[in-house]
Amino acid sequence: MFACLLVSAPCSSLAQYVAPTQTERNSDYVKSLVNPLALVAAAAGSGISQWRDTPHEWGQGGGAYGLRFVNSYGYHFVRQTMLLGASSVLHEDNRYFPCPRSGAKARIRYAIESNFLARHEDGSRHFSYSWFGATLGTAALSRVWQPPSTRAPQNIASSFGIAVGVQVGFHVAHELVPFLRRR
Repeated sequence: MFACLLVSAPCSSLAQYVAPTQTERNSDYVKSLVNPLALVAAAAGSGISQWRDTPHEWGQGGGAYGLRFVNSYGYHFVRQTMLLGASSVLHEDNRYFPCPRSGAKARIRYAIESNFLARHEDGSRHFSYSWFGATLGTAALSRVWQPPSTRAPQNIASSFGIAVGVQVGFHVAHELVPFLRRR
């Protein structure tokens, strides 16, 4: 039911939508891996994990921060790879398009909904199985290279929740911060 409520987003604009080709998908994927924002996000997340001493087995210091950075960037790499594969097979477009309407309430709603919806080749928006699967799958798969203290189901749920929250925050910022909105 939740996905059905989201399909009729107030900011959807089908008139201008053009589905990406596989070449465009591949290009976007490569750009997402070498994007400076991905490196900054990995560095920031690693700093928070270092401050919280999570996972504690990695300890503190420069080497521990390096492990946390590789972990964070590896998470991003795996998620983007899973997302490319799943979205290609399912013909889902998970790119973020700014809301064409004005008004903070409508734009915030659209930004939040856009995390869970993908455009299909006809421009309609439906629940994004590829995004959900890639995000949840990466939360689970990343436990393989982390210490045993992080392998419990609640750690997977926490990792998934953090990933959703971070992406929602980026989309809301994209809608409300003027210089990001123009891009």
